[in-house]
Amino acid sequence: MPADYYELLGVSSDVTENDLKRAYRRKAREHHPDANPGDAGAEARFKEISEAYAVLADPEARARYDRFGHEGLRGGMGGPAFDFDLSDIFESFFGGNPFGGGRSRRRSGPPRGDDHETVVDLDFDEAVFGVDRPIEVRVLVSCADCDGSGAAEGTSPTICSACEGLGQVRQVRQSLLGQMVTAAPCARCRGIGEEIADPCRSCRGEGRQPEQVSLVVRVPPGVDSGATLRLGGRGSAGPRGGPAGDLYVHLRVAESDVFVRQGDSLVAELPVTMLQAALGASVPFNTLDGLQELVVKAGTQPNDTIRLSGLGVPRANGRGRGDLHVVVRVDIPKKLSKSEAAKLREVASERGEQVEGGTAPNRAEGSRDDLDGQESPQRRRKRRQRQ
Repeated sequence: MPADYYELLGVSSDVTENDLKRAYRRKAREHHPDANPGDAGAEARFKEISEAYAVLADPEARARYDRFGHEGLRGGMGGPAFDFDLSDIFESFFGGNPFGGGRSRRRSGPPRGDDHETVVDLDFDEAVFGVDRPIEVRVLVSCADCDGSGAAEGTSPTICSACEGLGQVRQVRQSLLGQMVTAAPCARCRGIGEEIADPCRSCRGEGRQPEQVSLVVRVPPGVDSGATLRLGGRGSAGPRGGPAGDLYVHLRVAESDVFVRQGDSLVAELPVTMLQAALGASVPFNTLDGLQELVVKAGTQPNDTIRLSGLGVPRANGRGRGDLHVVVRVDIPKKLSKSEAAKLREVASERGEQVEGGTAPNRAEGSRDDLDGQESPQRRRKRRQRQ
């Protein structure tokens, strides 16, 4: 059964707000884990004490607890289950950890520089095989005259007198739970923690200046439109020697007149004539890797595909390349010479196919019976019906 909150804090049920606060401070200092090294139960006791104070310091929660006990907290508070950062407890209530543990106040230092973005246009084959692309970007670089410190030659920055070099100013205010400590950037040093009495004349104490910078972007093989490369530390330098930001390079890939990309595969078309498709042929085709002779088998149909393994896009994991799929497109001639038309009609006649301007055997009149001297089944049935 959960312990009684009043007993945990050592107070009576009619305790006043100020007495409750003093009791909590005393108990919290006594049972803080840093004051009880090696005691595995110290953290649990500290949480119970903090939970008890959080409930009893809230008039509404205290009224429910006085009337219904712990069960009265389950409806409105979801049960006595509170999650405290044991290092932050003393930061909030006492303005620091008296036992030396938890977070310490440190100098913030010069802030990080801004990130920058740029767009690089690539040809289709550059995106497939990768390329080293020179670019120029305008960023803030460390001032050469003051070496980024912002102070004039022969001088140096000093610790800010307002925040003592922390870069932030803390304020303590009273609240229901005791003293609450808030922090805000120092207005005097703009959060840097340093002051400059004699600023550098070149950068006016900023420690950086704008400059057009030339870079080489190494684009890896297999990238596609929309991919972004991050160049760490290639953005603007931070003020007064702060670390530089990053440069984000967005890639834009031009479309190909020949190839369509589908993941790590490429698709292209191979135009052939109807005679090449019917009889077979060896047709030259320009892949991204050079000229190749593609074998079109006899009887190839429109939209049949020739697969060329390993001639697609390099895979992102570096394990080989995708495939190139060449789709056969059969071109039908729109005009024929008289001689060509006659020859094709002759072929159609041999195959028994009816074509425009040609003649084909008349099967209804039994032309094949006349050729082989035999009576067809159809004529035999008609003769028997007449008898």
